[in-house]
Amino acid sequence: MFRKFPSLAVCLFCLSFSALAQQVDTLSITLENVKYAYPVRYMPIHTEGQDIRMAYMDIPAVQNANGRTVVLFHGKNFGGYYWTNVIKALTGRGFRVIVPDQIGFGKSSKPFIHYSFHQMARWNKALLDTLGIQKANILGHSMGGMLATRFALMYPQTTEKLLLEDPIGLEDYRQFVPYATTEEQYKTELKSTAESIKKYYQSSYFTMWKPEYDELVRIGSGVTFSADYPRWAKVAAMTFTMIYEQPVVYEFPNITVPTVLFIGKEDKTIVGKGLLSLQEQALHGQYKLLGKQTAAKIPKAKLIEFEGSGHIPHLEIPTEFIVALLGSL
Repeated sequence: MFRKFPSLAVCLFCLSFSALAQQVDTLSITLENVKYAYPVRYMPIHTEGQDIRMAYMDIPAVQNANGRTVVLFHGKNFGGYYWTNVIKALTGRGFRVIVPDQIGFGKSSKPFIHYSFHQMARWNKALLDTLGIQKANILGHSMGGMLATRFALMYPQTTEKLLLEDPIGLEDYRQFVPYATTEEQYKTELKSTAESIKKYYQSSYFTMWKPEYDELVRIGSGVTFSADYPRWAKVAAMTFTMIYEQPVVYEFPNITVPTVLFIGKEDKTIVGKGLLSLQEQALHGQYKLLGKQTAAKIPKAKLIEFEGSGHIPHLEIPTEFIVALLGSL
């Protein structure tokens, strides 16, 4: 009879183990317990009556410093942590590399403010000014590509080259993605789980899943266990609204700096994809077409396309991407 029920000691052990497992999986919304490959510093910012801070890494060249700088702008669901292989390649070739976590992302503050690419660009310019950098190559991935485009439009004199890795915003999402309020998007963000995040990453970012991508899911889903996750979700909704309402697609002809597009031909990213039917999804997000269309809009732009790569070439085909990046610099 007693064998049907676990002992009190076993119950307590199970509860303790469960609590420990959750503690291990739980990440703070500013990723204090995520170790970046290089030291992280912070730039203080005062905005909209709030004192916040912007995290960044400043990595010097490891040999044969060439006096040039590359700035890496991350995508919406990431932070500086996913650039490690690119940083190593660049610093090994003599470049100084600056890797900011944008306000609202990664290790930076998560304030409730009006998010805009113009303001983000200004903060990044202030960071470069603080570090004494007068000119830099700007590499932006995904959402970072929209930001890099805005930065180049606002600060052409600071932008040595504009390098866009599978940038979003190559279409005006307002034309075909149904409008969702920030509050509606917030409710959607609150429903995120480790399972749903992994499924999204598998279907949206890579052509084939590899075990090393699980670390991206661990970081992306670890914050959902935090007591502060509602703040993270709210900021994620606010930056979704920023992307939707602040297109750069119409301003590509105005870019005056040398520009290179790096495009994974299997990329089918659409911001707000979940709001579309399968038939509607098939009509948009076709990067094998969008890359060519965008390169034609930007004066003297160079297009480099990758076979067998989705939304994140620097992780999916790192060797090919880094060879192309170094060649473009």
